[in-house]
Amino acid sequence: QVQLVESGGGLVQAGGSLRLSCTASGRTVSTYTMGWFRQAPGKERDFLASISASAYFTSYADSVKGRFTISRDNAKNTVYLQMNSLKPEDTAVYYCAAAFRRGITTTPSDFQSWGQGTQVTVSS
Repeated sequence: QVQLVESGGGLVQAGGSLRLSCTASGRTVSTYTMGWFRQAPGKERDFLASISASAYFTSYADSVKGRFTISRDNAKNTVYLQMNSLKPEDTAVYYCAAAFRRGITTTPSDFQSWGQGTQVTVSS
């Protein structure tokens, strides 16, 4: 399976921005749908955004629409999550994931490979 490593997390003030990166190794991601999820303490892992292999289709959770943008650069084997207008409730561990399929999906069980996560903390 593809190995995924997230980076770009950290501490940011409310209203600020961060860009997360997820770089794949072992296999190219050009045939994978990629996604971002997050998990806050005591909460379930929530879907945030996904992007099809072609990058033609994207899907977003209602909670992040208009604030977060998913993109990918298949030549760099990397997917990004641009996060703007961050809120304290965005504080969580953020995970990228790869689904071995070309079509868009938002279902966690469709994603076979997961990164280790990167912490995002948004202060008031």
